[in-house]
Amino acid sequence: MSSPSTAAKGPEPVPAEAPAHVEGTGKQPSELVGRSPGRLAWLRFRRDRTGMICAGVVIFYLVVALAAPLISKVYGKNPYELYGQDLGLLNSYGIPLKPNGGIDGDFWFGLEPQLGRDVFTLLIYGIRTSLGIALAVTTVSVVVGVLIGLVQGYLGGRSDYFLGRFSDLMLSFPQQLFFIAFTPVIVALFVSPRDEEPTYVRIAALVIVQFVLGWMSVGRLVRAQVLSLREREFIEAARISGASSGRIIRKELLPNIWSTILVQSTLLLPVNVTAEAGLSYLGVGILPPTPDWGLMFQQAAAYYESDVTFMFFPGIAMVIFVVAFNLLGDSVRDALDPKTVR
Repeated sequence: MSSPSTAAKGPEPVPAEAPAHVEGTGKQPSELVGRSPGRLAWLRFRRDRTGMICAGVVIFYLVVALAAPLISKVYGKNPYELYGQDLGLLNSYGIPLKPNGGIDGDFWFGLEPQLGRDVFTLLIYGIRTSLGIALAVTTVSVVVGVLIGLVQGYLGGRSDYFLGRFSDLMLSFPQQLFFIAFTPVIVALFVSPRDEEPTYVRIAALVIVQFVLGWMSVGRLVRAQVLSLREREFIEAARISGASSGRIIRKELLPNIWSTILVQSTLLLPVNVTAEAGLSYLGVGILPPTPDWGLMFQQAAAYYESDVTFMFFPGIAMVIFVVAFNLLGDSVRDALDPKTVR
């Protein structure tokens, strides 16, 4: 029988358990800090091994494109000097004398048929040209597409109708035929056919023709996103509070569609790279002697039976880049939207 003093005290309090450590961090629950959506997306992306590898490949290409002059200087050669002709390394048909396209310790990727330029420097400068044009086209297309999509989706009414019909009109043009037909026309607007054509004019013409038919997909996607957001409660609250349309677009709509814009940009860039290379291959893009991926394909097509290595290096470089960028776009989409399943 318990003593009166013990009964008066009641049940003894159960000692509180020590807070458990958060697995893998060593932190107590009280030390946890909320993570932003961007931080969560980055953590999901880091767990995607394919995405990380593809990001490394893309960064490697960007570094090579930016550092092409430095790499060429360290390598000791440039993409314009005719080494094969000057050093007598080509036969009477213009094919490198040494096997495998003239690959040796001096010319890592061999020599170009006929002219005898160094293939390695042609390739790295070709990456610089093709990637630079594609980046410019993608940037302008995304900016204009986002602006038009925001105006269509948020304002609606006549603005949406007329811009939508204009977008439909631009989508009706066959892209490849338009590129081939109008690139020389745009060049002729800046340079007379009797004058020598500067390289920057040809680059500007390629950016313009690809941009004109390249912004509609981004614009339609942004319009659809804005239409689904403009009637949400937080947009109505911003309107009631007296926020201007510009502020609502900048502060409320854009932060909620940036992930869609980012994913679309990563998928659009490799499309523009292949489009630019295709135009150069067809003879309406970059012109010799400027190094370019498409020009390397064009020249290699005439010698693939006698010198297959000249086509191999630009071919494998483009395939790796396009595949890596497409897989990177898929990984970015999965990281930003964890509900997607592949």
